[in-house]
Amino acid sequence: MMAKYDLVFEGGSAKGSAFVGALEVLQQAGHTHRRLIGTSAGAITATLLAAGYTPQEMLAAVTERLPNGKPRFASFMDPPTANDFTEQEKLNSTTMKALESVHLPGFSNLFGGAVDRLVLKALLASDRYCQLFSFAECGGFFTGAKFLEWFQEKLAAKGIPADVTFETFAARTGADLSLVASDTADVEMLVLNHRTSPDCLVALAVRMSMSIPFVWREVVWQEEWGLYRGRNKTGNIIVDGGVLSNFPIRLIATTDPFIKDVMGDTDPNGAGNLGLLIDENVAVANVADTAQPPALKLQLRTVQRVSRLVDTMTKAQDNILIQNHEHEICRIPAKGYGTTEFEMAEARLEALIESGRSAMTTHLGGRLTSAVTS
Repeated sequence: MMAKYDLVFEGGSAKGSAFVGALEVLQQAGHTHRRLIGTSAGAITATLLAAGYTPQEMLAAVTERLPNGKPRFASFMDPPTANDFTEQEKLNSTTMKALESVHLPGFSNLFGGAVDRLVLKALLASDRYCQLFSFAECGGFFTGAKFLEWFQEKLAAKGIPADVTFETFAARTGADLSLVASDTADVEMLVLNHRTSPDCLVALAVRMSMSIPFVWREVVWQEEWGLYRGRNKTGNIIVDGGVLSNFPIRLIATTDPFIKDVMGDTDPNGAGNLGLLIDENVAVANVADTAQPPALKLQLRTVQRVSRLVDTMTKAQDNILIQNHEHEICRIPAKGYGTTEFEMAEARLEALIESGRSAMTTHLGGRLTSAVTS
């Protein structure tokens, strides 16, 4: 029996590849979608689906390789260079203030701030210091530029401009897409869509939603992105939606005034609810349930600590709603996979995708059984 669903995709960064397998099974069963909602990796999946990608095309995207044979996803952990920082960021940095506080009698006055700028330039010539500078001044060790480049490339492949706004995206695709991010300035969850933020760029919204704190640079809301629910967000720092709601099933499972405002007054009987959740308590078949050691540029102990912190943080949200809507949730085993494990071996990635296929097959079978017996 074919059905239409409102789909909610949980955040999980590298583990989000499992969604591809689940969507393959959902499509093969003849089911369709109405609204698409996602956080972090879920935002990526939801947007690609809204842009017209089939599960098979998504599979090609997540298994894409660089000329050196490494996964394309590995490039998302892109360390900064000195050119990635604006002059304003450099001049207003903690490093510059520290240099300015060191006074050598007669020497500093003679050359003004030229010596300080030369010292900072020399420090930023070091790859390691660039990462520390980015962490301290921009909120993350990695720039996220390679991810944005990849994502805009995927939109372009469907004839969608890199700078498409939510309003234009909705008009062009007919899709009802909502992405979740976290505003650290106003301390609120943002639900970004054509109703709440019509002038916001879709690609940048995805970049906001996947911006894991301390891992990727924060995104600063720009004036040209317009208002959010009629309010000015210019200059606000936006990070990963998982900070406040990693599995935003609330957006389809409840109907309070806030939900109606951001999601629209949609017919609750027009589609079923289906949440795709990454279950880190259940091991993937034929895969060790211990996370692989990081093979990327995670040598810094601080980054490794942050990675573990993020894994813990993103499990703590939305638990009550998950319990109340367990029958509407497809749990995809992913124990032993790390949030920032982008450089997976092919066999390990395929096992994760297969985990999604198996989980969705089981979930749909359970729904069918419930429908027959009820």
